[in-house]
Amino acid sequence: MKKTLALWAALTTAALFATTGCTTTAGADGTAPGGGTVPPSAASSRTPGGTGASDGPGTADARAAAYRKWGLKPFAEPPAPPAKKPVTRKAGGPVPVVSDIPTTEKIVFITIDDGAEKDPEFVAMMRDLKIPVTMFLTDAAIRTDYRYFAPLVAQGHGVANHTLTHPNMRTLSEEAQRREICGQQEKLTKEYGERPRLFRPPYGNWNESTRTAAAACGVDAIVLWRESMQIKNMQYQRGDKKLHPGDIILAHFRGPSELKGTTMTEMTANLLRHIQEQGYTVARLEDYL
Repeated sequence: MKKTLALWAALTTAALFATTGCTTTAGADGTAPGGGTVPPSAASSRTPGGTGASDGPGTADARAAAYRKWGLKPFAEPPAPPAKKPVTRKAGGPVPVVSDIPTTEKIVFITIDDGAEKDPEFVAMMRDLKIPVTMFLTDAAIRTDYRYFAPLVAQGHGVANHTLTHPNMRTLSEEAQRREICGQQEKLTKEYGERPRLFRPPYGNWNESTRTAAAACGVDAIVLWRESMQIKNMQYQRGDKKLHPGDIILAHFRGPSELKGTTMTEMTANLLRHIQEQGYTVARLEDYL
């Protein structure tokens, strides 16, 4: 019976995300856009990015070899985080909604949504490359295996809120939106040891009730995106079809069944090549927001 229920949950989650996706975007103002605990100290002691001298290959040759394993070249070092974050929520003010971060540095930010695909090779890839990502997790997608994400949290990657069940927030009352956001705040805090500060509405759909609900749940910012990664190529919102400083990029935890046979690590490698070819490097979103 337990095996039957587990299989049903997995199939239901796969169907949900295969049919709905997560990339239709429209804001209120028309703007596009397991068990156990990982202690906060475990995540904060390791920050992805840089040479990784304190955790893993400490020489340029070893770092190059780690990247070569995935068919990549090492990224340039990101700049030091700003002394003052360029986007903050004012005390008592509305939750800011952002698609990019104000900066002149040639940096971008990688965000990965949902959590349906749980490829152990992706964990190994992130361990080797030490490139920071922020994971916007949905409980309906991750509850079959909360512990898959624990090593990624321990590596220092950010955990953020993507609702309990992945609804279109604009179709819900403010109270229903609050339950979706606050409920996932509680689950992610319980599983990973730190309360998320960032929230992404499914499909990028939000309204003023979303902002009010997010504020009530302790969210500091609603995060949309400027580009979305597909299998081999990126979709751009701007007409010039180029990355810009501070852009937030959307990807998903997806595997061969949704990527036409492509693995998540191959999709991620394609994403990283696009970033590198345009002369950008990757910074940690939580350092700027």
